[in-house]
Amino acid sequence: MAQQPLKVRLVQQGVWAMSLESMPLASGYLMATALQDERIAEHMDIQIRNFDGGSTLFGMANQLFEEDTPDIMGFSVVGWNYQPFAALAETFKQLNPDGWVVFGGNHVSNQATRVFRMFPDVDIVVNGEGEFTFRELLHARLDGRSPHDLNHIQGISFRDESGTLVTTEDRPRIEDLDVIPSPFLTGVIPMKNQDGVFPYDVALLETNRGCPYKCSFCYWGGAVGQRVRAFSRERLRQEIELFAQHKVHTLVLCDANFGMMPIDLEFVEDVIELRRQYGFPKSIETSWAKNKSKVFYQIVKEMKNAGLHSSFTLALQTLDDNTLDLMNRRNMKVNDWENLAEWLGQEGLDCYAELIWGAPGETVESFMKGYDRLANHVSRVAVYPMLILPNTTYAEEKKRFGLVTVRGNTDDFEYVLSHDTMSPADNRYMHRFIFVSRLIAENPVFRYLWMPLRTLGGITQSQLIRSLMDWFETDQDQSVEPFRTGMVNSFTDSDVLAPVLTYVYGTDEAKQLLRRWWTQAVLPLLPEEHRDLLTTVFDYDLLTLPAYTRPGREMSTRYANEGLPQTEIGGESYYVSGDIALSCDVPALVQALRRDEPYDDALEGLTTSIYYKVGANHFLPSTNHEEIVYYMGRLERQLHDREV
Repeated sequence: MAQQPLKVRLVQQGVWAMSLESMPLASGYLMATALQDERIAEHMDIQIRNFDGGSTLFGMANQLFEEDTPDIMGFSVVGWNYQPFAALAETFKQLNPDGWVVFGGNHVSNQATRVFRMFPDVDIVVNGEGEFTFRELLHARLDGRSPHDLNHIQGISFRDESGTLVTTEDRPRIEDLDVIPSPFLTGVIPMKNQDGVFPYDVALLETNRGCPYKCSFCYWGGAVGQRVRAFSRERLRQEIELFAQHKVHTLVLCDANFGMMPIDLEFVEDVIELRRQYGFPKSIETSWAKNKSKVFYQIVKEMKNAGLHSSFTLALQTLDDNTLDLMNRRNMKVNDWENLAEWLGQEGLDCYAELIWGAPGETVESFMKGYDRLANHVSRVAVYPMLILPNTTYAEEKKRFGLVTVRGNTDDFEYVLSHDTMSPADNRYMHRFIFVSRLIAENPVFRYLWMPLRTLGGITQSQLIRSLMDWFETDQDQSVEPFRTGMVNSFTDSDVLAPVLTYVYGTDEAKQLLRRWWTQAVLPLLPEEHRDLLTTVFDYDLLTLPAYTRPGREMSTRYANEGLPQTEIGGESYYVSGDIALSCDVPALVQALRRDEPYDDALEGLTTSIYYKVGANHFLPSTNHEEIVYYMGRLERQLHDREV
C-alpha cells in the first residue's frame, strides 16, 4: 500500500476584512520553491490557506483542521497575526503532537528567544529569506529527523533535546532571484476563482529585494543595509503578461525602492507595451525610491504619456531636522523634495506624502509645521502613528530615546505612549488629529479643496482638520456621534477609521453634517469674495466621492450610488451620473492654481457627466487610499486625459 503524502499547510492572513482576497505572495514563493523539488512534490501534499483580516480564530481553526490534520504547518507571521497564529499552533499540537510548527517572516526573524518563551508550541523560527530554508526543512522531515536536530540547516532557530536554543549560521542572501520559481507562472497562486475572475484586490509582485538604507524605524524584509538584487526582465515580463491577460487593474510592487535602477525603467516599459496589447494593468503602486534619479523622472514621464497611473509617494516621515537625525535619514536626498512635488503637480500627476507621528525628536509644534509645509505641495498627506517593530534601532535602543510603549490587544506591535519629546497628552491629541486627517485628507473625502482653500481662503490643511476636530467634540447632533466615537477611540483602537469612512462615503446624513460644519464653522472665516467659489469646490468633492451606499441605507438621490446606469470604458465598468450642472470646472481651477496661471476660464459653468468606477465596496472597508482614489468620480475628459 502506497504511503500517504505528508500534509503541509502554509497559512497566511491579510490585515483587512475584505470581500476580495489578499494575494498570498509569501506562501506562494514557499510552495513554488518546495514543489520544484521532485522528492517533495512526490511525497508531500502542500496547500495554501489564505485568510482575510476579519477571519476569527474559531473559523480559521475549523477550516484548517476540519479534514485530516496536517503534518507541518508554516505560518507567514507579521504583527497583526502573531498571536492568532500562535493560538492555531497550540490547537494543531493538540491534534498532532508530533507535527512541526514553523514560523517565518519579518516579525519573528531573529526573535526566537521571545517566540519560544511565549509560544512553546512553535518548533522552528526561520531567520531571513525562507524559500530554500523551508525546502530544506521539508527534506529533514522526509528524512525522519527530529525538529530538535536541525543543526545542518542554515538560517533557523530551534530547541535541541535539552531545550537549549540553537541558532544556526545565517543563510547567504539569494543572489540570483530567478532561482525562486514564480508562484504565478507555475500556477501555485491561481489567477481565477470558481467564477472565472481574478480573486484578489491587487496583484502583488516583487521586482527586487534589498534596501541600501538603514532607517531607525524600519526592517524591510530583513534586507536593510543590503545590496539590491533584481529578478530578470524576462521573468517579470512573463508575470506582467499573465496579469494583463487576467485584466488586473493594479500592480503593487513589494519593493523598498522602486525607480532607482535602469531595470525598473525596463519593467515600466514592458508594462506599458503589454497594456497597449491587453488594456491592463491600469496602475502601478509601490514604495518609490527615496532618492529620485534621472531614471525615476524618465519612468514618470513614460507612465504619464501612456496613461499608466500611480500615486507617486514622498515617503518623508518627518520634516524636522533633529528627528531626521535620530531616524538616520538626515543625509538622504529624499529631504530635497519640494522641487519634485512642484514638478509632479505641474504635470497633473497624483502625488501623496507619508509622515509618521511619534518619532523620537518630534513635537506637536514641529510636526504641524512640517505637515502644512508638505500640504502646500501635495494633494494627499498620509499620517501614521509610530509603531516600534522588531530588529530596528528604535526597538533595540528604547532607553536611549526615552520610549515608553505598550503591546496591542490583538496584535504584537509596540505602540508608543511617550518619549523624551512627546508627552502622553500630546500623543492623545495627535491621535485625534491623525484620525481626522486620515478620514478627510488621506482617503480622501476632500481632494480638490485643499489648494483653493489655502490660496484663496487663507486656511491651511492642519487648520481645517483641527476645525473639524473641534466640531466633532462639541456638536451635539446625533449624526456626529460616529465621528466623535471614532476620534476618541483612535488612541486605543487602530481599527476605528473604516466604519466612519464608510459612513461618510455611504450616507447622506454624514455628508449633510459636513455641509453644516462647513457653513457654520468654516465659511465665516473665508474672504467674502471667495466664499461661493470655495463652497462650489467643497460640494464637488462630496459629489465625486465613490458610488457607494452603506448597507442598510437607502440609495442617495443626490450623490453617486450603485443604482446609476453603467457603461464600459477601456475594459472597466463605470457608473454614470449624467447632465450634472456645475458652476465651475473644479479640476481645471485646481490645475490652474497649481501652475500659478489665470483661472477665469475655469469659472464658466458646464453641464457634464461624471464617471465612477464600479467596485468601491471592495476597498472602502480596507481604508486603502491608494486604491480608493481610483473610484472617485471623474469628468469624461479626465478619463481620456489620463487623470486620476
